[in-house]
Amino acid sequence: MLLASWLWGTAVILCCVSWFLLGRRRRRQGEPPLENGFLPYLGCALQFGANPLEFLKEKQKKHGHIFTCHVAGKYIHFLTDPFSYHALMRQGKHLDWKKFHFATSAKAFGHGSIDPAEGNTTENFHQTFIRTLQGNALDALIEAMMENLQYVMLQSRSPKLQSNTWVTEGLYTFCCQVMFESGFLTLFGKEFNSNNDKNLSSKQETERAHILNALENFKEFDKIFPALVAGLPIHLFKSAHSAREKLGEALLHKNLVKRDNLSELVTLRMFLNDTLSTFDDMEKAKTHVAVLWASQANTIPATFWTLFYLLKNPEAMRAGTEEVQRVLESAEESISLDGKHISLNRKQLDNMPILDSIIKEAMRLSSASMTFRVAKEDFTLHLENDFYNIRKDDVVALYPQLLHFDPEIYADPLTFKYDRFLNENGEEKTDFYRHGRKLKHYYMPFGTGIAKCPGRLFAVHEIKQFLALMFSYFEIELVDSNVKCPSLDQSRAGLGVLQPSNDIDFRYRLKCL
Repeated sequence: MLLASWLWGTAVILCCVSWFLLGRRRRRQGEPPLENGFLPYLGCALQFGANPLEFLKEKQKKHGHIFTCHVAGKYIHFLTDPFSYHALMRQGKHLDWKKFHFATSAKAFGHGSIDPAEGNTTENFHQTFIRTLQGNALDALIEAMMENLQYVMLQSRSPKLQSNTWVTEGLYTFCCQVMFESGFLTLFGKEFNSNNDKNLSSKQETERAHILNALENFKEFDKIFPALVAGLPIHLFKSAHSAREKLGEALLHKNLVKRDNLSELVTLRMFLNDTLSTFDDMEKAKTHVAVLWASQANTIPATFWTLFYLLKNPEAMRAGTEEVQRVLESAEESISLDGKHISLNRKQLDNMPILDSIIKEAMRLSSASMTFRVAKEDFTLHLENDFYNIRKDDVVALYPQLLHFDPEIYADPLTFKYDRFLNENGEEKTDFYRHGRKLKHYYMPFGTGIAKCPGRLFAVHEIKQFLALMFSYFEIELVDSNVKCPSLDQSRAGLGVLQPSNDIDFRYRLKCL
């Protein structure tokens, strides 16, 4: 036994030494500075995962505005100079923005490849999302979300709401339930027809139970999403695998066709799945799971952070509330609890620059998205003042949190300032500078270029609607006004808006209207 252990230990050491001597990449002439890390395959993954922002700041200080890190089998060139970001956008001939996203989606959600080159489908997913999440389609989504938010806040949760009685709940839990239930109804419709159904109340209760069950499955699956993106197989996580399969079963086409008021996004995706793909029924459903995840995974924490910072900043809360009141008065919308819902259209929501600034500032402080491009071939990347050789299949990445926390761009960058994105006229501020030069790219929670999140407009409008309704119907406050801001959960770095490391108690009650 002792001999066997010694032999295994020796073998492991020899493998590591062999990798160190033979398997490590060697920097070639004209390539960016290289950080291989010390662990086979993982490279710098553990250091990066522990605190991506500090890791990248350290490497930036050491190497300058571009450097290469070996992370989990990939060689990633991090570009940190915001004045060179446009160079990445111009390299469509040499860099592929779809390859990484397509591979990640198939790996995480369990459907076949959605890359048309692979032959499973000819659907252009990006165009589908632009067509159904922007333009005229956005108006219908906003209208449905406004109705569903009020249903969820005032009717679905009515057993908790007693006159003049405070309800205490976790703020993240509250935002999660309200936004998930409302968003699910907006995209995937209802199981009941509210116009002439005698058993409407019991069907609504059944519907809510199904959606809350879907929420639990969503959370179970979402917990291990970073591990799936990193390449770990979902079969290592039995409960998460089961949760993903249950979500898929709920979104099978045979179940969706029974629902009323499906969004144009889901209706079109069902049609294109059936006519342009060779996916089986469960694979089609899992493409809808991907849509569900994309619609919720960043919107929920963004909603939490926005409301949390408002609750911690009375001046911001007052300014946001007054703006909502002005818009409602201008629209001649009255607030009541008699069943008549508030209606705010896209134009009215767009006329809320203070809420815009509040949401942007909350997302600046909490987002840690990453922009990826994969090299199609060996090529030379020309930046503003330099050029570097990039190898085929390497990844070129931007990490905008470096930008968002740069004190030269944002004074006192760790402090929430609700009016940071307002100019002296109270309108949207777009003039931000670094080293005395105006920046084109200064705010990037949704990515940039052609791969910019197609659902970003809907996401911001959802949060505005949520805030407008919270201000209108409820009195809200933190249980402990001195509670510290929760830290960011770094396990999700690179995936978008980071979740809080812990929930925060708040309380709410209906206003006496």
